[in-house]
Amino acid sequence: MTKKLRYGLIGAGSNAEKKHLSNYLSLPNIELVSICDVNQEHANKIAKKYHVKNIYTSYADMIDKENLDIVSICTPNSFHTPIAIYALLHGVHVHCEKPLALNAIEAQKIVDAKNKSGKQLMIGLNNRFTNEAVFLKRLIDAGYLGEIYKAKTGWIRRSGIPGRGTWFTNKEVAGGGVMIDLGVHFLDLALYLMGLPEPKYVTGATYQNFHQTATRNRNGYSGNPAGVFNVEDSAAGLLSLQSGAIVHFEFAWASNIENDQTYLEILGTNGGASIINGELKVFSELLDTTVDITPILNPNIKLKNEFEHFVNSIVFAEELSAPAEHGVYMMDIIDRFYVSASMGEPVFFKNKEKRVRIIN
Repeated sequence: MTKKLRYGLIGAGSNAEKKHLSNYLSLPNIELVSICDVNQEHANKIAKKYHVKNIYTSYADMIDKENLDIVSICTPNSFHTPIAIYALLHGVHVHCEKPLALNAIEAQKIVDAKNKSGKQLMIGLNNRFTNEAVFLKRLIDAGYLGEIYKAKTGWIRRSGIPGRGTWFTNKEVAGGGVMIDLGVHFLDLALYLMGLPEPKYVTGATYQNFHQTATRNRNGYSGNPAGVFNVEDSAAGLLSLQSGAIVHFEFAWASNIENDQTYLEILGTNGGASIINGELKVFSELLDTTVDITPILNPNIKLKNEFEHFVNSIVFAEELSAPAEHGVYMMDIIDRFYVSASMGEPVFFKNKEKRVRIIN
C-alpha cells in the first residue's frame, strides 16, 4: 500500500473547506493531519467537523511540528509569500491559491525558494482544470484551431463585490481589486490556452464605480460598510503579444448589466472556440460549410483533477499544469497593467525589464 501523504491546511475559510478539504479528502493517499488559522475559532470549527486534533494559529509551528508532506495555502494574498517560502524551505510541497503573490517580485522569491528546496508548488488555478478548458487545450495544442491571433475574455458581475471592508477591498492585503481577484482566473486561462506567449505591451484602465455602496455585495459577503475600499471594482484592457496576437479583457465585481457572465473567445486561422458561462463551443468549417460544434463532456468524469494531479506530481513526478513560474508570468502582466492604468498609457515589456523567463 502506498504511504499516505501528511496534509495540512493553512487558512480555514470557506474556500479552503469547499475546494481544498473536500477534494483532498476524497483521495485515498492523503491524511489530514492539522489545520492552521490565525482565528482559532475558525480553525476549531473546521477541525471539529473533520475530526482533526492538531490545531494551530501559527503556520511555522505547524510546519515545524507535524512532519507534513503537503500544505494548502488558502489565506489572504499578502500572506502567500512568507508562508510558501517557509513551507518549501522546510521540505513541504505547496498548493497555493491564486494569485501566487502580491506582485511579480514576490512571486519570483517563491520560485527561487521552490528551486532551492527541490519541492513542488502548484497554483490553485481551478479554471485550467475544468473539462472544457482541458479539452480545448488539447484541441489547440493539436493544431485544430490553427494559429491563434485574437482572444477576448472577461468575468462581469452585476452585484458581486466580495464584501466592502473585507481583505479583498484592502490593497495592502489583496494587492489590488477585481483584476487580481477575477482577472487572474480568466486572463490566465486565455494565455494558458494560447501557450503563455511573450507579451509586448499592455494598456488598460481601472475604475471605482461602486466603492461607496454596500448594496452590491456578492451573496454571502456582507462586509463592513465603513471599511476600507481602496482598490478597483472594474478593470479593462488590451494585451499585445510579440506574435502579433492580441487579448482583450474586462472584469467587474459590480456593473449595471442584466446578468453575470464569464466568457472566453479564442480565434484561430482554422477555427475558433468559446467558453461562455461554462459551455464550450467550437466553430470551424467542414466540407466547405461553416459548422458549430458543441462537445459533450461528462461533468461527472474529470478529464484532469487538480488535486490528484498535484499528488501525482509529487509521487510520480508528473509535470505540473500550473507551476509557480506561471504565477510570475501572470503577476508581471498584472503589475504592468496597474502601471498602465495609473499612467494612462501603454507599458511595454522590454527584455531588460523582464523578471522571469517565460515557461511554456
